[in-house]
Amino acid sequence: MFSKPGKLLYLCIAMVITVASYGQQSPAFTQYNVAYMFVNAGYAGMGEGICVSALARQQWAGFVDSEGNKVSPQDFLINADAPVKVIHGGVGGAIIQDKLGFETNVGIRLAYSYHLLISAGTLGMGVGINLVNRSIDFTKFHPVQSNDPALLSAKEGAMIFDGNIGFFFKSNNNYYVGLSATNILESKGRNLSTSGTTIRYQTDRTFYLMAGYSFVLPGHPRFELVPSLLIQSDIASTQYNISAVVNYNSKFWGGVNYRFQESVGFMVGVNFQGFRFGYSYDLSTLSSGVPGSHEITLRYCFKIKINKNKTSYKNTRFL
Repeated sequence: MFSKPGKLLYLCIAMVITVASYGQQSPAFTQYNVAYMFVNAGYAGMGEGICVSALARQQWAGFVDSEGNKVSPQDFLINADAPVKVIHGGVGGAIIQDKLGFETNVGIRLAYSYHLLISAGTLGMGVGINLVNRSIDFTKFHPVQSNDPALLSAKEGAMIFDGNIGFFFKSNNNYYVGLSATNILESKGRNLSTSGTTIRYQTDRTFYLMAGYSFVLPGHPRFELVPSLLIQSDIASTQYNISAVVNYNSKFWGGVNYRFQESVGFMVGVNFQGFRFGYSYDLSTLSSGVPGSHEITLRYCFKIKINKNKTSYKNTRFL
């Protein structure tokens, strides 16, 4: 039997999975600065060099249904981007696996960003493509009446193609702002029908607004404060994230993220030889019985140094 909060969670998950025509809400991350390339094509190549990031999130950890199946959201993301001077910008790519109940989505995103140098900083203007394989395992559903004709009885899925667009401005004065949209076409996948029941796959157009600023605390040069904001919306619902991170001596960092009317996240991390490791734990504000969420990130950035010094050789015979 579920507790009252557990029933609420299960009801929300079931509603997402079983509606006749639906699109899934984009995943939300507490350490969202690691996922900028994933949500904003204009960010490609705007980092500290060639950057590779990995993120794993377990939301509502430990939540299972009455048969012991893990039905809480899980996300695994890998993204990379790099500046490319030849094309006057940067390129990036991402792979994500997003699981919600008995639904699994595997997506690939590719992006190109043109970098426009202006007096105040650099503006990245990006476009991208998004390919998603969305599937639902209907064998996990157990109807009250056996052989219910209203339910599919196999694992079904569809491949969906869509597009992304983004703008990201990085100033010379340590602040940034970005605006982007993913799944702008709201593409529809093939219909799955059985006995009068139709399920239509569809992507959700999602808008993102991000901003942040970093500054060194006066009189304390080892401490750097980085407040930031991320708003994401598919029009039907909107999430607001407000974060504040403190970096100490460019080695250790910690902070807090507040997701409006949903959770409070606590973040800690360390920087070591180009690697940035982070961990966060979200305490839900929905109800005292809703489980917390774990998130782990790893990021590595490096630059390729090219030796421009030319080496010459002269044969003494021709001197």
